[in-house]
Amino acid sequence: MAEATPSFKIFPGQAFPLGASEVDNGINFAIFSQHATAVTLCLSLPQSGELDMLAGGMIEFSLDPNLNKTGDIWHICIEDLPRSNVLYGYRIDGPKDWDKGHRFDSNNVLIDPYAKLVEGRRNFGDAKHKLSKFLGTYDFDSLPFDWGEDYKLPNIPERDLVVYEMNVRAFTADESSCLDQDIRGTYAGLIEKIPHLLELGINAVELLPVFEFDEFEFQRRPNPRDHMINTWGYSTINFFAPMSRYGSGGGGAVSASQEFKEMVKALHGAGIEVILDVVYNHTNEADDKHPYTTSFRGIDNKVYYMVDLNNKGQLLNFSGCGNTFNCNHPVVMELILDSLRHWVVEYHIDGFRFDLASVLCRGTDGSPLGAPPLIR
Repeated sequence: MAEATPSFKIFPGQAFPLGASEVDNGINFAIFSQHATAVTLCLSLPQSGELDMLAGGMIEFSLDPNLNKTGDIWHICIEDLPRSNVLYGYRIDGPKDWDKGHRFDSNNVLIDPYAKLVEGRRNFGDAKHKLSKFLGTYDFDSLPFDWGEDYKLPNIPERDLVVYEMNVRAFTADESSCLDQDIRGTYAGLIEKIPHLLELGINAVELLPVFEFDEFEFQRRPNPRDHMINTWGYSTINFFAPMSRYGSGGGGAVSASQEFKEMVKALHGAGIEVILDVVYNHTNEADDKHPYTTSFRGIDNKVYYMVDLNNKGQLLNFSGCGNTFNCNHPVVMELILDSLRHWVVEYHIDGFRFDLASVLCRGTDGSPLGAPPLIR
């Protein structure tokens, strides 16, 4: 069942909750894949070295479908793992039949869709590490965030909102922000500009995408824009993790998550609501001509994306971005709802703006629905 060092004690694990969770006897890992035939959990421990060396230095645990699978969920529990700073992903294999919508390739180490934190390069636009891998991580060491005894949500009536749409990085990245260089373009930098927002009469900020994304996505393939850095963030890698490189000081995913909460707390303390611009209509994984496989495509492409089974399993492209997230598939719908709940419960977000929301109203074959289950 496991190909790993003998120091680890391994248990079959449990199917829920999805993602990495702390249980009495260790860390439980659970991931959905309906069509997978083989799943391997890959771990990089804190002492294993640099992120760019992960491909050759990960500990791998092969899951036995007779012991480590319940329905379509693969799971394993490992005792004595560190409670934080572990990077993890999955190698997943399955049918190679593209005509039926499958895109399995066990050479890829994939991000868990339910990873609550994602680690990649530490600094935004760091060209030396532009090909760094992105992997999930977890933090069960930190104490619960202190929102304060007097903390409360602004709860401003919608008719009274004065909304400032902003890109977190662009808002303070330039030296004209008059901020210290180490906090320009960060969540901490936005905190420093709250007095400016109040002077403008703003009582709500709508943050352009702050889910984890890869600013070097254009440079991974021949492209007329391959010299450019994506600062907009509309190519989501993971729907639960805040953009780690918007944290100050290159502190990584855990530090950025804490800083994001400090930002929300400060904005709320000033009477300013926080609305997120969210992108559930497509992901970063592009199309079949220039795929950028980081997660969903390799985990179960036929489930997570709309495919045309009448046209050789081609990806349907209602988003204009190469793929279309299969929003009204029961599993994908639950993922989206779990993501939204996570941002409300964990980060106290006040509301959402849904990018290209028409995709949320399409069925699994791409046809418009009169009463889409996700919206209902």
